Amino acid sequence: FEEEIYEALRKDFGKGVFEGIGSEWGMVVSALKVQLKHLKKWSKPRWVWPSLVNFPSVARIYYEPYGRVLVISPWNYPFNLSMIPLIEAVAAGNTVMLKPSEYVPQTNRVIEKILNKCFDPDHVSMIEGDANVARNLLERKWDYVFFTGSTQVGKYVYQAAAKHLTPVTLELGGKSPAIIDETARLELSAKRVAWGKFLNAGQTCIAPDYVVIHRDKRDVWLEVFLKYIEKFYGKNPAESPDYTRIINKRNFRRLTGYLKNQDVVYGGDWDEERLYLSPTVVLNPPLESDLMEDEIFGPILPVLTYESREELLSILQRNPDPLAMYIFSDNKLFIEELIEDFPSGGVTVNDTVIHFVNSRLPFGGIGRSGMGRYHGRHGFETFSHKRAVLKKFWQPDIPLRYPPSSPSKNAWVRFFLSGKWKKFEV
Repeated sequence: FEEEIYEALRKDFGKGVFEGIGSEWGMVVSALKVQLKHLKKWSKPRWVWPSLVNFPSVARIYYEPYGRVLVISPWNYPFNLSMIPLIEAVAAGNTVMLKPSEYVPQTNRVIEKILNKCFDPDHVSMIEGDANVARNLLERKWDYVFFTGSTQVGKYVYQAAAKHLTPVTLELGGKSPAIIDETARLELSAKRVAWGKFLNAGQTCIAPDYVVIHRDKRDVWLEVFLKYIEKFYGKNPAESPDYTRIINKRNFRRLTGYLKNQDVVYGGDWDEERLYLSPTVVLNPPLESDLMEDEIFGPILPVLTYESREELLSILQRNPDPLAMYIFSDNKLFIEELIEDFPSGGVTVNDTVIHFVNSRLPFGGIGRSGMGRYHGRHGFETFSHKRAVLKKFWQPDIPLRYPPSSPSKNAWVRFFLSGKWKKFEV
């Protein structure tokens, strides 16, 4: 169904084949290959060291499916973010109900074809509909819920799951900063921020939401950055086959509303009928403006400046716990201090977005940007209940743990549990 997937993505919101391969079909096939390659090893009971207190015994962790899993996926990467959690949930032995976004009907048709061909309906099924359908599903008892979407909706999902004490993974978003210090390589940093920001027209949960650059480097960096926008998408991105459209009019009007009373230094062109919003750069927006309070989720890049480390942190701390943080620097101390001082779901140094691609790295948020991890083994374990199994041998049956107590027993139990000896008086 590869060609059908690309055509569906184009019809739903103008996504080109190049992005379709790299961010949708290719990543799903890669995730599937990882599970097929490693599943036999991952699913075996894992031996762990038994404790001295339980001597003699054998200890293992068993990986068991939770049972019935609900996956609610978004519209921005509709094939990728539907199929990868579905694959990992099935790999862990669960049954799955997939609820995709209603905004991408053409992609949903292809997903439905794939699921109908590969699975019995009692194993994996898909149900379509709007928010009312999602609410109805969340009223039911599931054994695990996996949600990708906005923080606002994520809070509702968490509340609904809590009524049934259902565990959840919430893949949300946030304002992911790109920080560029005075030691960064301007050419590559500009190129990589432009790629990560305008991929999928900025409709990416881990896109650089805003740039904070050292004041001395801003003007030179901007010049290079604008050069790469035009190199990627031409003088008129509306004619580029590689530039995606905004998903619908509601999101389009939200984005154009952000530009009111802002210093737009590049772009800002739009066509509501074609859902086209050009790559746009805004300089020094007020930190209390909607543009800097909300996750942008579109092709608008605010660029702010800083001089001191304190000024930088004061800007970052207005929007804590982003899903990603991007640091461009050759200063190792600066990089390590930022990683320690500013929590985020993930970090990429000297690039953007690509940490998502490495299946050996866990992907997920923290705080406002979500909870739980997936990708590769992390996904298999997310959808697995890790069951502790201890096999104790009949003999020897050490009397130390049984009453009645004595000073010597107290001393030995304390030693086995803490590693420290203390003599108890009679």
